[in-house]
Amino acid sequence: MSVTMMAGTPPVREGMFHLQGFNVDLLTPTSELPDSKSNICLIQCTGQVKWLQTILRNKNTEHSDFVFYADRLIRLVVEEALNLLPTYNKSVITPKGVEYDGKAFERGNCGVSIVRSGEAMEKSLRECCRSIRIGKMLIRHEDENMAKQPKVIYVRLPNDIAKRNVLLMYPLMNTGGTIHQGIKELKRSGVPENAIILLTLFVTPEAVQNIHINFPEVRMLTTEIHPDAVLHFGERYFGTDI
Repeated sequence: MSVTMMAGTPPVREGMFHLQGFNVDLLTPTSELPDSKSNICLIQCTGQVKWLQTILRNKNTEHSDFVFYADRLIRLVVEEALNLLPTYNKSVITPKGVEYDGKAFERGNCGVSIVRSGEAMEKSLRECCRSIRIGKMLIRHEDENMAKQPKVIYVRLPNDIAKRNVLLMYPLMNTGGTIHQGIKELKRSGVPENAIILLTLFVTPEAVQNIHINFPEVRMLTTEIHPDAVLHFGERYFGTDI
């Protein structure tokens, strides 16, 4: 396993998962995308992040707590994703008349959530980017045969999405099949791979391999890569598992 580590980040625990053929960048909460060939990024596993992951993995966590702490973890991912979007230099004048050299986001960013669990991430994105446009996709299996590729049932995207950077939101990836179809649909709409940033919470090594091998230029941001992904996220978040 080849791991690119940034200063101040903890080591990857040995034996937790087995990844070959790509790098994993461990990001600090305020770091920008490293100048490396790796497009797979983990937010720093602080005590708070591990605490939130533990609550969401606990089968006994009540619905209201699951939603509250899922929103907190989603917000951390969304905040980190904003560091990956392009900016330009901008000067402003402060109330004291002093010129301040700062930054501003370039225009042309949007979010796309994969219904339904991806909609859980929309709230945090809107709280960070008030006027951002958000498209939707519905992708699911037509029958109970999970071995088959899921199909795109419904798509609503901004008309000019081919000119935008896309934050593709889906909190859980088990095999990567749903995201695979979602990325294919974005590419059919003219979005280049390197303009897609995948925002997720929990992924398995299988899903990472699937996406990286088929879409090597897509950037992926997650909190954890682990063989046991959190299942039924959407049902638990929206309360339909009761």
